[in-house]
Amino acid sequence: MSNKNKKRRPKNKADDKKAAKVDQNYSQEEEIRLNKFIAHAGYCSRREADKYISTGKVKVNGEVTTELGTKVRRKDNVVVEEQTLSLEPFVYLLLHKSKDVITTTDDERDRTTVMDQIENATGHRVYPVGRLDRNTTGLLILTNDGDLAHRLMHPSYSVRKTYQIRTEDPLTEAQLEQYLEGIELEDGIAKGYNITQFMDDSNTFEMSVFEGRNRLIRRMVEYHNTVVTKLKRIEYAGLTLKDVPIGRWRFLRQNEINNLRKLVKLETLNFNK
Repeated sequence: MSNKNKKRRPKNKADDKKAAKVDQNYSQEEEIRLNKFIAHAGYCSRREADKYISTGKVKVNGEVTTELGTKVRRKDNVVVEEQTLSLEPFVYLLLHKSKDVITTTDDERDRTTVMDQIENATGHRVYPVGRLDRNTTGLLILTNDGDLAHRLMHPSYSVRKTYQIRTEDPLTEAQLEQYLEGIELEDGIAKGYNITQFMDDSNTFEMSVFEGRNRLIRRMVEYHNTVVTKLKRIEYAGLTLKDVPIGRWRFLRQNEINNLRKLVKLETLNFNK
């Protein structure tokens, strides 16, 4: 655990709006497993697609299909829960989520969502990778690459997430050390890594975790009988918020996309096709 002073990064004056898109290089006649088609259409992961198929929620060319090994072609009509899918180019965004914004694609109470913040800028349907609760700000990835999204969220890939945390009462060095050793929560041991306490603000520290349990950071703080008053995710899988002001977004760059894919053992993409 270390101490350091923090300086605010200046806001970028120009947004990086150039999309690193890659077409899904399937011909009209090439056969693709149905679960792969659904995942590559950005609807969900392959494993989740298998559940939709086996429970009769998928139609191919107007017929309900429950056979997991079914193969389809790009030109086939694939519908999941009354939603027609297509193999659109993969796109990837990094959003600096604001406070009081809901991490969902729509909200029945008409509250502001992350989709409002990106203003449907890609022209393609994208989904948030994981969740940040309403009062948490910071880095959020949105994509229509279902395989990548699923693996980034899956605990077996241990993707690093780093948070800047402000608490109502300052935590002692001994209390922060307990996070390094592991503390017992109601759903198991939770550990923190690379903990940095701010020298000029004893109520604020940074900590990394390698899992995504619900309200994990807030519950770890509550373990020490205080509460989080401000929570911001500042790093995710090696990506940071550099040059992305709050409430703004940018497309991921080609090397960033392939670094994410390599991190979760997926093949890299060829952007030169």
